[in-house]
Amino acid sequence: MTPGAGRRADVLRAVRELLRQPPARRFGLLLLLLAGFGGTLLLVPRPDPRALPHLADHLGGYAPAVAVTVGALLLVALVPRTFVTLASGAIFGPLAGAGYALGAALLAAALCFAVGRLLGREFVAERARGRLARLDGWFARQSVLGVITVRLLPVAGFGLVSYGYGTTGARVLPFLVGSVLASAPTAFGYAAIGAAVTSPGAVNWYAAAPASLGLIASAVLAQRWWRAERQRRLDIGDPHR
Repeated sequence: MTPGAGRRADVLRAVRELLRQPPARRFGLLLLLLAGFGGTLLLVPRPDPRALPHLADHLGGYAPAVAVTVGALLLVALVPRTFVTLASGAIFGPLAGAGYALGAALLAAALCFAVGRLLGREFVAERARGRLARLDGWFARQSVLGVITVRLLPVAGFGLVSYGYGTTGARVLPFLVGSVLASAPTAFGYAAIGAAVTSPGAVNWYAAAPASLGLIASAVLAQRWWRAERQRRLDIGDPHR
């Protein structure tokens, strides 16, 4: 057996062992994990913004993979997406920085969703009653527009919302697509700001134009989703309409 195959076998055994644990214990592990990430954020020193642009020179051809992977891990650890996007723009410039930040957001959303589903879904499903059950059903029915709307609400950070979605009955594909679309407007805007802070003379401010267009598109999508949801509730209340 090759070392890589051996590591995969160890991971699969660990996952199977984790699934054998009672749902309450797994949910407790999820809460402990989130608390640990939150505490770590308070202790880790902030990087010097002036040193960020020089990091790209040391990455070479590995820059895209490193940027997306490290950015995703930071988001998984509950680092605010604003900081990750600003840093990406400062290192790689507005357009490449926005692209890498969106790649990191997609990967982080998938990882957080998987962890939330593995550790918290069964616990939540067993206790979903009344309003909680209706809310869980609402998440399960959500389309891409619904995910975009929730993402645009200032309720919690990117990573925390992703973990929370995993504990619901939400479908993974609409969640991932909606997460990326909701992240796009601010990705371009914050990446442009990050690039301007570290290299003000090298920034083409037309790079920030997609941000305003994305905000308009997001507002239109949110309004359409809200009207569709209101109409659906009216139809349920009066089936003979």
